[in-house]
Formats: sequence, structure tokens, C-alpha cells
Amino acid sequence: MDQILFTWISIVVIFSVGCLAHFLYDILKGPKALGIFVAINESTWEHIKIAITPTLLWGLVDGYIYGENPNYFTAKLASLLIITFFIPFVFYSYTRISKKPILPIDILTFVTAIILSQFAFYGIVNLEAFPHPIIYLSALGVFCFFGSYMTLTLLPLKGPIFKDPITGKYGFRAHRNFFKKGKK
Repeated sequence: MDQILFTWISIVVIFSVGCLAHFLYDILKGPKALGIFVAINESTWEHIKIAITPTLLWGLVDGYIYGENPNYFTAKLASLLIITFFIPFVFYSYTRISKKPILPIDILTFVTAIILSQFAFYGIVNLEAFPHPIIYLSALGVFCFFGSYMTLTLLPLKGPIFKDPITGKYGFRAHRNFFKKGKK
């Protein structure tokens, strides 16, 4: 399959799964294990997560195709980091000016982050092989990223990126139905 076509397919799949990940926790009435991977509140972190989750899942597909490529983990780590930094950078930059979130800009930011991350991935896997220390550190970086990603949902840091703007709380406690379920 043509690599550019494959890149666009990855973008469409990641975007579609990410959109579903925004609503899935509420649709399925919040199983906590699912909440580690999908949005559980309206914080910036949860909106980053809905792009990260499908990008990690897509790793099953691109790993099958490119997993033996020595640059695979470097490309995957770069794609995850682009999402992680691009979304909050754009969000906090434009809301500093507008003083409020604007949904069309948020959606465009989400799509752009996915496009940039996927084209960076496919650009990096096509480069000449990186030195072995970079390859090993990148593989370690992907696994550390995944662990941090899950941990930061369960134990969010007390900062603006993790704070739900609606409830003023963090993590699962920020979900609007958390206290309705009788949890404290």
C-alpha cells in the first residue's frame, strides 16, 4: 500500500477513535478501567488522551508493518510527544487571547495534532537508521510514556492541564457523575 495513503488512513482511524473516546466513558456508564484510556472529564489532559489512546492502539497496525524498522520506536515516541505538546500549546495560546475555549478551534487543533504526529511518524521511519543508543532510548521512552499516561489519569498532578474547568477537580473525581455514584 502506498505510504501516503496509509498515513491518511491512520489519520482518519485515529481521529474517529479519538472522537469516540471523548464520549465512551459516559456512554458505557464509566467502568474505571476504561477511564484510564478515554476521556473522563473536560480537562486539557483528557483531550490530549483522546488523541494518544488511538495513536497507541494504531501502534498495533503500524507496529505490524514497521515494527522491524530500526526507527520505529523513535517515530512512535515523536508522534506521541507531538500530540502531548501541540494540543496544550495551541489551546493555552489561543485561550489566552480569546479568554474562553472555542470548539471549532479545539477540533481543528485535535485534527492538526493527529496529522502532524502521523506525518512525523512516517517521515522518521523513512530516515536512515538512528544510532543504537537513540533506538534503545526511544523504545524505553515509549514504554515510560505509556506508563506515565496511565498513571497521570489515576493520579493526576495538581496543575491546570489536569484540572476540569467545569468541576474544578482532578481525574476521576472531576467526572460530573463521580459523587452521584456514592463515591467519596
